[in-house]
Amino acid sequence: MPRQEPPVKTVLSLEEFLHFEAGSNAKHEYVQGQIFLMAGGTRRHNRIAVRLGSLIENKAQQTSCLVAIADTIVQAGDALYYPDVMVYCQPEEDLRVVKKPCLIVEVLSDRTAEIDRGEKWLNYQTIPSLQMYVLLEQDTIRAEVFRRVEGGWFYERFESGTLKLPCVDLEIALEDIYSRLG
Repeated sequence: MPRQEPPVKTVLSLEEFLHFEAGSNAKHEYVQGQIFLMAGGTRRHNRIAVRLGSLIENKAQQTSCLVAIADTIVQAGDALYYPDVMVYCQPEEDLRVVKKPCLIVEVLSDRTAEIDRGEKWLNYQTIPSLQMYVLLEQDTIRAEVFRRVEGGWFYERFESGTLKLPCVDLEIALEDIYSRLG
């Protein structure tokens, strides 16, 4: 489903958006020349992202990979997003935008779930380096995982068990991600 809110301004170039975003007090996403104000997250949403990012960061220190949480832009075709958690292992030429992530995670909310499963997922599939896209429910222990395989993508849904994150060679129990949410 297309986004409901009207764009702030239409038909901006990617460079114009990055300039606009650098001067903005709020975060926006950029899709096909349009700018959309991002929805705010809940404390639980934030804790899930921080918890997962911390678990990955502990392992990523043994690799060349870097972890970003919420404030780093990823480019997916002609769209720019702020994923909740992202891992990238290849050097990035542009310090403003990650173009070669291997893992993207979005924590779902009522307001963003349709966009995360629809528009973002379609755009994320265009990133050649992306190995895995994970959607985490906020109110229940559940993960939806899209894993790149030969010829396409493989979908799995977990309500328990372990997530295997290939680019940092890490296995994380879902229960560990959802612990300490306070």
